[in-house]
Amino acid sequence: MRNEAPPMNALRIGICGNGTVGGGTLELLRTGAERLERRARRPLMPVRLGARRDREDCPVGDLIVHRDLLEVARAEDVDVLVECIGGTGLARELVETALRSGKSVVTANKALIAEQGNELLAIAEAHGVSLLCEAAVAGGIPILKALREGMAGNQVTSVSGIINGTGNFILTAMGAEQRAFDDVLAEAQALGYAEADPTFDVEGIDAAHKLTILAAMAFETRFDFSGVHCEGISQVTPADIEFARELGYRIKHLGIAKETQDGVELRVHPTLLPAQSLLANVDGVLNAVCLEGHAAGPTVYCGAGAGREATASAIVADLMDLARAEGKPCSTLGVDTEALRDASAVPMDKVRCPWYLRLEAEDRPGVMSELGSCLGAEGISIEALIQKPPKSPGDTVTIVVLSNEAEEQALRKAIEAITAMDAVKGTPHSIRVEE
Repeated sequence: MRNEAPPMNALRIGICGNGTVGGGTLELLRTGAERLERRARRPLMPVRLGARRDREDCPVGDLIVHRDLLEVARAEDVDVLVECIGGTGLARELVETALRSGKSVVTANKALIAEQGNELLAIAEAHGVSLLCEAAVAGGIPILKALREGMAGNQVTSVSGIINGTGNFILTAMGAEQRAFDDVLAEAQALGYAEADPTFDVEGIDAAHKLTILAAMAFETRFDFSGVHCEGISQVTPADIEFARELGYRIKHLGIAKETQDGVELRVHPTLLPAQSLLANVDGVLNAVCLEGHAAGPTVYCGAGAGREATASAIVADLMDLARAEGKPCSTLGVDTEALRDASAVPMDKVRCPWYLRLEAEDRPGVMSELGSCLGAEGISIEALIQKPPKSPGDTVTIVVLSNEAEEQALRKAIEAITAMDAVKGTPHSIRVEE
């Protein structure tokens, strides 16, 4: 039990989860207590902790500890619940219980917000409380605050970024050391950057959750995770990275959201970026997001996308907003839910961009002419081309093509025709290009 009651004006906080994020949040609230109180004009005081087991790196001190996490969500002396357990099962029950009990919620749970956020926001509004999620996207980068507040005077037209540090670490190492994907993935797992099951990171699901939240805030739409096209990085090879470099590009795993006349493009995939661009030079486990506003133009935000301290920083920033609001609800997306639009996701077949193609073909006359005809039949022209000589007589050669902008459905038809060529071995590998 606590040794003394919290001050009357304190924001009383219940934290559920004492792992990396929950423990980091508790530590930051304690070590920065005086500074936070000055800035919030009231104490930010943890009073209860929901944790199924004790951890040495999360000392509980005088907190009341609950093994049943739902008890924290129902406790009368808790003003705001911090959800740090992850997943969409118990976490959903925990968050909904807190909201219906008249408590605001701060969460780092991108899957929960992306997949169930529409329903949870409606519950929060109905009960006059807040649901904030700065920590769900890009760790310590205050990107949601930038969208909601700093860019409030802008019509945001696009959001693009490196929003998964694991994938960025893998591509960076592959490019710097000419190592295969599987080899670098094993290193990322050994270093703790990738989970034992890395699917969410390397196949883009984690980034798709984050992009869903970014797009909803940028375009004032409801969350539409099902509308995100998602591709991973496991098919990118060191050869692709080297060819991209020869062409003046670097390969990054991007989340891209664009508002167009036809709807909203929502896509996560490997992307060739001009080597001199800011995003192309964000390496390692860092995240970076570029916002395009009609008044501000392009702005780029870069920093730690995950980790104990960075994520805790974002959670405490939301707690500061709630403390300053003095009981008034804080808007999650910058507008009320009734003002949100249903996003009309643009089908990938209709998305236009330049393309990188890599294929293996026999080294004989007429191949390049036939290749050009396959592309030309779909209105696709060649902007640049690389052809490497065979290593020995009779070997196939690698051909790399950089095309002009083309609709995806046209590119797919061209690839079908190229694959059917007698001289071509296997299916060409394609990567989208963003200029």
